[in-house]
Amino acid sequence: MIRDRLNVLVYPHDMAMGGSQLNAIELAAATRDLGHQVTVVGDDGPLVRLVRELGLRHIPVSSARRRPSPAVARQLRRLVHEEAVDVVHGYEWPPGLEAAAAAFPLGRAAAVCTVMSMSVAPFLPRSMPLVVGTRAIQERAAAGRPGPVHLIEPPVDVVANAPGHPVTAFRTAHDLAPGPVEVVVVCRLVPELKLEGVLTAVDVIGELARDLPLRLTVVGDGTARATVEEHAAKANARAGRRAVVLTGEIFDPRPAYAMADIMLGMGGSALRSLAFGRPLVVQGEKGFWELLTTDSVGLFLQQGWYGVGDGSGGAEQLAPILRALAADQTRRNELGAYGRRLADERFSLARAAVVQEEIYAEALAAARSGPSRARQSAEALRSMAGVTAHKLRRRYRALRGTRASEDFNQVTLARQAATGSPTERNDRTESRRR
Repeated sequence: MIRDRLNVLVYPHDMAMGGSQLNAIELAAATRDLGHQVTVVGDDGPLVRLVRELGLRHIPVSSARRRPSPAVARQLRRLVHEEAVDVVHGYEWPPGLEAAAAAFPLGRAAAVCTVMSMSVAPFLPRSMPLVVGTRAIQERAAAGRPGPVHLIEPPVDVVANAPGHPVTAFRTAHDLAPGPVEVVVVCRLVPELKLEGVLTAVDVIGELARDLPLRLTVVGDGTARATVEEHAAKANARAGRRAVVLTGEIFDPRPAYAMADIMLGMGGSALRSLAFGRPLVVQGEKGFWELLTTDSVGLFLQQGWYGVGDGSGGAEQLAPILRALAADQTRRNELGAYGRRLADERFSLARAAVVQEEIYAEALAAARSGPSRARQSAEALRSMAGVTAHKLRRRYRALRGTRASEDFNQVTLARQAATGSPTERNDRTESRRR
């Protein structure tokens, strides 16, 4: 237990709806509840409402800024000095670099960076404490860093997210009368990582709903919404009824999780599904779909709630899973109960807050007795050079029309494609053990 009261700045990479941002804000509140002073720094966006509802102080930064932003780094640095801040915690690499600049030179405050992306930017300062979301990323990042790499699997508030949450108003608002077996996905409708799986689910439901009482509700919004709507219209035409429903973005999606009989998802949304006691089909890319069971859980605990398939076709993977679950309520209940136990025992927000508190205390102690100013300056120069090279590469790719917005995730996907999917690698490992 940490006895000293810490003064912490938590800086999500933006305040739009998203798993990393929700983790940052919910963990900030849970850390505050342990007795610390916690302030959230961030631009304007929908999640500012959540910050205020949780009783946290919010300090705004400009939305019209470079990433990383020297102006924001100076603002954070002023806060460190004027408010005696102990820890500046940035989520994802641009806030991580700004946090490091605000805490330089180490001694007064510590900088910590959480990366919930699939890969860690190579130009983050090597001595800065990192927090990542999967054991596989932790092992990979730790291999090339002298600084600590901690693991906090994406947490979920198992009190606020639990079976029995009211659903009547949600059903009424979206004309979702009870009857069908409800399949739900809650995610951003964006091209990178998400879209392939959402379109597969829409198409599969369009086919299965011709002879099964299935309905898919898609909760979320984004740049790819028009594409999803087009597929949904075709799916409904094939089914001959309203088998796919798009609700748009909902600030509080808990009623959608609670309404579900089957959840589809990845990352933080997958874990929230477990908290609601729903059977979970984990979504990935290149045709990856896998039902969470006692047999498959080891894969997800190692690589995260996501996967990369062999590209042979997601519909052929998803359709039989949904068909079997739709016909077996007992199996759905068993899997839902297992998921809830897993959420309680391993992914609770309260447990994660205690781990984060320990990381803060360790980071502050290391900062006050840490590397020399010369070593810190060398790390800063290395980071600046790395960011400059990264931005030049992105500009070059943009001119060629090949840039992906989730660039470090794409690096990971390319690596996985070259070496086989996580599932395939796991199978090979098991074969060698046998």
